[in-house]
Amino acid sequence: MTALRRASSIAFVAVAAWSCSGDPETPELAGTPVFAQRVEAHRIVEQIQATGELRAVDEASVAAEVEGRITALRVREGAPAKAGEVVLEIDRERRELELANERAMVAGARSEIAQENREYERLRTLRERNAASQAQLDAARTRLRTARARLSAAEAQLGLAELALRNASVAAPFDGLLAKRFVSVGDHVSLAEPLFDLVALDPIEVEFHLAERDSARVEVGDTVEVRVAPHPDVVFPAEVYVVSPRIDPATRTLRVLARVENAERRLRPGLFARVEIGVAVREGVAMIPEQAVLQRSDGSVAFVVSEGGRAERRNVTLGVFRDGLVEVASGIAVGEQVIVRGSSQLVDGSIIDPRNLDGTPATPAVAGAAEPHAPAVTGRAEPDAPAVAGEVAPARSIP
Repeated sequence: MTALRRASSIAFVAVAAWSCSGDPETPELAGTPVFAQRVEAHRIVEQIQATGELRAVDEASVAAEVEGRITALRVREGAPAKAGEVVLEIDRERRELELANERAMVAGARSEIAQENREYERLRTLRERNAASQAQLDAARTRLRTARARLSAAEAQLGLAELALRNASVAAPFDGLLAKRFVSVGDHVSLAEPLFDLVALDPIEVEFHLAERDSARVEVGDTVEVRVAPHPDVVFPAEVYVVSPRIDPATRTLRVLARVENAERRLRPGLFARVEIGVAVREGVAMIPEQAVLQRSDGSVAFVVSEGGRAERRNVTLGVFRDGLVEVASGIAVGEQVIVRGSSQLVDGSIIDPRNLDGTPATPAVAGAAEPHAPAVTGRAEPDAPAVAGEVAPARSIP
């Protein structure tokens, strides 16, 4: 029995010595499999987001300036009309007859003046010879003045007739589209009755409002980006040309107008618009996938791949969120390998088996060794994130 115990002790010591001998075939603890990704530098354009509405720069409801019957329609509804082009006519023939009558009245008044003037001159000559009384001369002078007054009245009526003839042919006041027609041929219209709506679509303008705190961040001449639901993938550049001189006391917002070129007429008045204003550009911003960030009792943390195949726990300060990425203001540098998946069960110093997202082995990277052509991130928020009129797109931070 004593010999057996001595042999067992010798065997145990031999096994222990073999286990600590550093033999390359000694089994090691298996690392936790994780997926890592290099932290890249991005370009961020910080933007203010606002909601607004598209409006026509020029829009008018044209009304009748004369009464009468609609005798002709020259432009169909929905068709374009040039400035000065006749859209419809209101009893033009009647106006032409009225004009001819007024011209005749003027001619008659002038003839009457000529006659009264001759009579006045005759009596004046006779009065100088004492062949006519002063009363006769005064009466002739009065008749001459009355004739001249009638001529002035006739000429005024002639001017009104000429104006009525011009107004009988209703023309477009500016280049635009005939948005709606309220009358048809044969309708009798009264003075000031609506005839048609005319809308100019190129250019078009967007009206939006900015919060009071952002009122100093926009100026006339600034370029903004406009998006509308019918064309979700198209960005329409617009130039700010009106900035209200005052803050609306009811809403505490600033009214802004920007003009958009619309030669293809893809934009229409009344469309809801999302407006983005670039206010700052930051280069070399370290950004990591959102899923790499974990919530712990001491705040936001992430794990990076350190030397020796271990996970290093970092407390991180987060900034803006953009398209599935989050800015790391402090805690992780550009060029390091951040663990994207598999970090939920890790602790500081855990042994890991890091892999790239494509499955190849990942190696620790040196901070600051970013790839020279890292992708850029624009300052736009997620497509489905609601935006409040005039407010900066909120940069979400993890509590």
